[in-house]
Amino acid sequence: MFQQIFSPSVQHTLDLVGIFVFAISGALLAVRKNFDVFGIAVLAEATALGGGLIRDVIIGAVPPAAFTDLGYFLTPLFAALLVIFLHPQVERIQSAVNVFDAAGLGLFCVTGTTKAYDYGLGLTASAALGLTTAVGGGVLRDVLANEVPSLLRWDRDLYAVPAIVGATLVVICIRYDVLTPLASGFASATAFVLRLLAMRFHWRAPRAWNRRSTVREE
Repeated sequence: MFQQIFSPSVQHTLDLVGIFVFAISGALLAVRKNFDVFGIAVLAEATALGGGLIRDVIIGAVPPAAFTDLGYFLTPLFAALLVIFLHPQVERIQSAVNVFDAAGLGLFCVTGTTKAYDYGLGLTASAALGLTTAVGGGVLRDVLANEVPSLLRWDRDLYAVPAIVGATLVVICIRYDVLTPLASGFASATAFVLRLLAMRFHWRAPRAWNRRSTVREE
């Protein structure tokens, strides 16, 4: 079992912060889609917990952490309640929400990778589940809202790539037996900074070479 990046209590607090921010993004999309209060709560829960649920089910960590820790389940509901009553104010601090979202991305791609490896998966599969932990909730959010998932759209700033980089750094450290809390923190910070830079400079993944698509660009 690898050491956590932080002590268990700090790790738990950071998990809740990441879950809260992911839930905010889901609830805001639900408001923009004119969902009712139940729809807002469902989208907040799916966005915040979806990636971790998928990971835990795949690796056999059942029941998933989302159902064994009441804080994990209630935090998205609190975020949804906040958005229901204060969504204009929350929209105005979207930039700050995006920064915390990037921090959650960096944290979850690392913790997801290490947890998958702890449960016996290989390096490549562990990195894939680290990515899933970080972005899976966003994919579920977009699918439930009847939108093309953001990480598949060319006109969105890089999101999955920073998580892939963070997860890859973790498995490299595992491969060479140098995964320490400091190395884990570095991998998380790298994914975080890459996401911030992508948002600041609008970095996007390249599309197909010599493309001849007739699909209208939105």
